[in-house]
Amino acid sequence: MPLLMLKDLPRYECLLEIVRRFPDLDPSACDAYLNLLRAGDEVYRQSEGFFSANNLSPGRFTLLMLLYDKVAGEPLAQTPAELADKAGVTRATITGLVDTLERDGLVGREHDSGDRRMMRVHLTPKGHAALEEILPVHFKRMAALMAPLSEQERKVLVRLLNKVAAQAASMAVSEGAVAHAHPA
Repeated sequence: MPLLMLKDLPRYECLLEIVRRFPDLDPSACDAYLNLLRAGDEVYRQSEGFFSANNLSPGRFTLLMLLYDKVAGEPLAQTPAELADKAGVTRATITGLVDTLERDGLVGREHDSGDRRMMRVHLTPKGHAALEEILPVHFKRMAALMAPLSEQERKVLVRLLNKVAAQAASMAVSEGAVAHAHPA
């Protein structure tokens, strides 16, 4: 689902005009932010379309990838709590994703051999085969999306995006501390 939903971004000159009404506005920061969101939306839309054509969603694909050993290419059984932690979502979200993937025969649930109360989720042979089939195409699509950038530009982009992500995480932590200090 796109986040920005703007077909055309405001021209930089328009941002400069808005500064007259809102002097705290930093037009270059707003311009960079809006362009980041638009690029993210376009990339997400491309991925979402690809996954949809393969009867997946980005969330279902993420869960399958968490259950796939990237080194050996073999399935890894994990608990729903481990999956939720790695994906950064709630256990309820993981349960919903596992339910649909299990219905489609891509994952299975089994009791943990050490603790029968604990469930582990694993890729089925069908799920493993599905990943082995779509991953090469997915990787080629990622490369095609990044093709306009040189290797050096990609490294700079990664470094810059990591700085933005770290700042967003820092703001979330400090805003969370303020929210807890001043309950509504």
